[in-house]
Amino acid sequence: MTEIQGLKLLSTLDADGRLIVELAEERLPPPQADEVLVRVEAAPINPSDLALLFASADVENAEYSEGRIVARMPDAARRALAGRVGQPMTIGNEGAGTVIAAGEAPEAQALLGKRVALISGSMFAQYRTVNARACMVLPDDVTAEQGASAFVNPMTALGFVETMKREVHTAIVHTAAASNLGQMLVRIAQEDGIPLVNIVRNDAQVAILKDIGAEHVLNSSEEGFAAQLEAAVAATGATIAFDAIGGGHLVSQILHAMEQVASKDAPYSRYGSDSPKQAYIYGALDLSPTILTRSFGFGWSVGGWLLFPFLQSAGPETIERMKQRVMDNITTTFASHYMGHISLSEALSRDAVLTYNARRTGEKYLVVPN
Repeated sequence: MTEIQGLKLLSTLDADGRLIVELAEERLPPPQADEVLVRVEAAPINPSDLALLFASADVENAEYSEGRIVARMPDAARRALAGRVGQPMTIGNEGAGTVIAAGEAPEAQALLGKRVALISGSMFAQYRTVNARACMVLPDDVTAEQGASAFVNPMTALGFVETMKREVHTAIVHTAAASNLGQMLVRIAQEDGIPLVNIVRNDAQVAILKDIGAEHVLNSSEEGFAAQLEAAVAATGATIAFDAIGGGHLVSQILHAMEQVASKDAPYSRYGSDSPKQAYIYGALDLSPTILTRSFGFGWSVGGWLLFPFLQSAGPETIERMKQRVMDNITTTFASHYMGHISLSEALSRDAVLTYNARRTGEKYLVVPN
């Protein structure tokens, strides 16, 4: 085949503090060796994509024109992002589409004509060239929309469970738990018999999780939340938490509840209980500082958790087992739901940007590039 022409989204931070997000043309040569060329049919907008697409730019007061946005980046954010100044960044961690061309390697040729899910980092585009190993073949009865979110959220939810087991914990606390990822974790916990404490921010989100059978669902905005959290930790024995919020006091509240439960019947120690308590922050829905009020002794740890470093440490056998479970249950356990579909050009309209960049829990949007 000859080269193919398509469109992609680019995000560029200029030295003067302007963030320019625009549609750009690209030409893709024929795939080589073990590469495949995928016609992208669906790509979800994940929080990690928004962090690269807009960061903390002022999109509300940006200049919008056809196929282009120009927004101002706050000075503090511009300094923090100095390493990306002048570099056009492609966007979109994952998606799904059809392989329309393949290199000569057998593993690439085997994918020709197949509908695949893939991880790329550049999926907000009409076409993408990737290594064949980056693709997961979707079952024949699974659409691109159903398979578009087959990687980040499912593998993250399974990664939480693998981390829990590896670090010898037996139950989990999860925040922002009404998200697509949170609902997947609820279903995994039900299937695997893992006690799970779900923390959300309003009654509507409580109802979402109760409707799919979650047992412990707490509304952090309710009066009495602290007592409810301690009771849920006592009921489950949870000593590890995965937090999508990041900022504020919630991580501190979780560790405090774990310590209260652990020290209830233990002899007094000025150092607190010797029960290990672990909190991992994996998201940044709240960009304010993480505040720890140290009322939970010394047997605790707070760290960051990211999918790709976890996968690097997990080993190929664990990764293949996780991927196979996702493919076997892509329309059930790992099903994703979307608030709406937008084209590449619509993704740069003011109304769409202000909607999907609000990052409201459970409101996921899908880019349909073609």
